[in-house]
Amino acid sequence: MEIQNKAILITYADSLGKNLKDVHQVLKEDIGDAIGGVHLLPFFPSTGDRGFAPADYTRVDAAFGDWKDVEALGEEYYLMFDFMINHISRESVMYQDFKKNHDDSKYKDFFIRWEKFWAKVGENRPTQADVDLIYKRKEKAPTQEITFDDGTTENLWNTFGEEQIDIDVNSVIAKEFIKTTLEDMVKHGANLIRLDAFAYAVKKVDTNDFFVEPEIWDTLNEVREILTPLKAEILPEIHEHYSIPKKINDHGYFTYDFALPMTTLYTLYSGKTNQLAKWLKMSPMKQFTTLDTHDGIGVVDARDILTDDEIDYASEQLYKVGANVKKTYSSASYNNLDIYQINSTYYSALGNDDAAYLLSRVFQVFAPGIPQIYYVGLLAGENDIALLESTKEGRNINRHYYTREEVKSEVKRPVVANLLKLLSWRNESPAFDLAGSIIVDTPTDTTIVVTRQDESGQNKAVLTADAANKTFEIVENGQTVMSSDNLTQN
Repeated sequence: MEIQNKAILITYADSLGKNLKDVHQVLKEDIGDAIGGVHLLPFFPSTGDRGFAPADYTRVDAAFGDWKDVEALGEEYYLMFDFMINHISRESVMYQDFKKNHDDSKYKDFFIRWEKFWAKVGENRPTQADVDLIYKRKEKAPTQEITFDDGTTENLWNTFGEEQIDIDVNSVIAKEFIKTTLEDMVKHGANLIRLDAFAYAVKKVDTNDFFVEPEIWDTLNEVREILTPLKAEILPEIHEHYSIPKKINDHGYFTYDFALPMTTLYTLYSGKTNQLAKWLKMSPMKQFTTLDTHDGIGVVDARDILTDDEIDYASEQLYKVGANVKKTYSSASYNNLDIYQINSTYYSALGNDDAAYLLSRVFQVFAPGIPQIYYVGLLAGENDIALLESTKEGRNINRHYYTREEVKSEVKRPVVANLLKLLSWRNESPAFDLAGSIIVDTPTDTTIVVTRQDESGQNKAVLTADAANKTFEIVENGQTVMSSDNLTQN
């Protein structure tokens, strides 16, 4: 199935019930036509980071099901899979073979060997200045020691967790692995490949090793050359200043709108619509919009859309207004991997306020692009403090495990029922044509009018909203579709 201009759900294989069969059942019985696509977060055997340390891309983790379950989903929904182009697990065949056979291993060039990397440019490298220059996710140099079966040791590049060893994407053996893995994903139903952590994949001396140009474009183009004949698209994942996703979008790739979450929070906290209006006018159509994902709420992504003072205000308000949101949950004491993200569900970030939350989703629906909605957000989930504290993992505050019974109960809540109705309408409305147009006006400081129109000009949807009062009305071709006055009530 090709990508459709319909909302896509982000979910783990075991978060809406116990496995992939349960996910499929939930979608058919409880969610209906509110969702047209599914982003299955990593469902391969993995040794860490909730699937993001894949050990074997050829298999589905048996706890979740098998390829038949994945392919069954693909018959009814367009699918997105994750490919961790930057790293792979220490339990992978590649790592284990290298550890056993060292320089006799066919995978001796698969990983970035720290000492060899620096030896190519001279003696006494890296210097402290070299290490300081690297865009790091940890305080020390991004390395991990490997002890070979022959008793020798050396260091490998290790950007993220202990289980996630970086791949040398420029080596012949890695290129072969990338090609066969991507082809296999498409064979099993992937219409869209999310390139996780791709901005870290290219390493080059005398750079910060993050989104290294022009080499990063060579890597992206190589992936595109593999997937284009297979009619599959790429979604590069990057949390950074909006100018970088813009570059990617200018090269014809789908991108994420990670600036919308914080900009929307600022709008609903302050009641002011000017910055949201500015961003909606700037946003590209070839993107997937987000308010929430499996990670935290990004802060750096909204820089220069919001001023520094506005970002500080929104961040502080999140802790004041948000339900059970504490700064410590986004700190090292809860294993936070990104100091520029705040851990909370989006519903709880808005104080578990139904009116504010539904309006945030209305803004997302009218934003340029295709809405992507996280499973906790689809069910307007509150912060899971019990899971957070039992695991001491900050991001688990937003990773609740729903039973089938819970799902059936949650979809009856008015805020969820209204959200499902909103998404179902958006999926079928021709006004949201990605080849169409968007017009944004701010009649007053607290109001915003967003008009979406298809390319033919025959279909038009108009949102009129007041961010201070959390009220809105949606009109399509002269008929009221939804408003604050006609929502489903208890």
